[in-house]
Amino acid sequence: MHVLIADDEPGAQNTLTNILARRRDVEGFDTANDAVEALDKLTHRSFDVLLLDISMTKMADMELLDQLTALGRFPPSVVFVTACQQHALAAAHKHAVEYVLKPFSNERIDEALDTVFRRSAGEQAARLLETLPHLQRVIQQKPEKIAVKANGRILLIDPEDVVAVHAEGNYVLLKADVGSGSHLLRVSISSIAKKLRPYGFLQIHRSVLVNASFVEELQALPTGEYTLRIKGGERYTVTRTYKSNLKDLAVCWIGFDGFVE
Repeated sequence: MHVLIADDEPGAQNTLTNILARRRDVEGFDTANDAVEALDKLTHRSFDVLLLDISMTKMADMELLDQLTALGRFPPSVVFVTACQQHALAAAHKHAVEYVLKPFSNERIDEALDTVFRRSAGEQAARLLETLPHLQRVIQQKPEKIAVKANGRILLIDPEDVVAVHAEGNYVLLKADVGSGSHLLRVSISSIAKKLRPYGFLQIHRSVLVNASFVEELQALPTGEYTLRIKGGERYTVTRTYKSNLKDLAVCWIGFDGFVE
């Protein structure tokens, strides 16, 4: 958490800074000598908590509190640290999470900070949950097509429709699933391997890539190579040079310690 101390008493400032400095949950803090300076710092930096002495008079403290809402959607949580109990109770009812009366003990400040930090953590979780639907919409709207140039045309292909990629001389063949056309492209297998890897394509041979989502079975061979079977029954040989790529086929390997190379 990041904390701003707004207090015009040097002794109180020093005590509060010492308390904050020893807390592991405080990432950083700053001080202000009056409400004007506090508002300026709150305007230019983001703070999670404001420790405010409402006895300051250079600027009406309630005016400062009213302006906190203009700083952004999520203003800092306020803890009043004051010698004026009557004002603290009235202000706390409207604005503050906690209030601490002067003179205070270290334990009382720690207790108030624990309370406000728990609340801040809950608010952060609520903000995350609030943003999740938006993030999901953004993810869902992200185009998942790959553009390929074939026969003078630019085709947009769903990578999920491509089963494998075969090198054929100076060309590569994008071998599509049943019902989708295959495409012959004048590119190298090495260049297309880099571009298709984010879409789940693994190189298993110097001239073959496979779409991991189509792989159904692996079988180890005495030679140290593997046989790989994809949906539909077609089989490919995984050479020893590329067999380490097979570990990306699953997030969990059960029955042995990791992927056996």
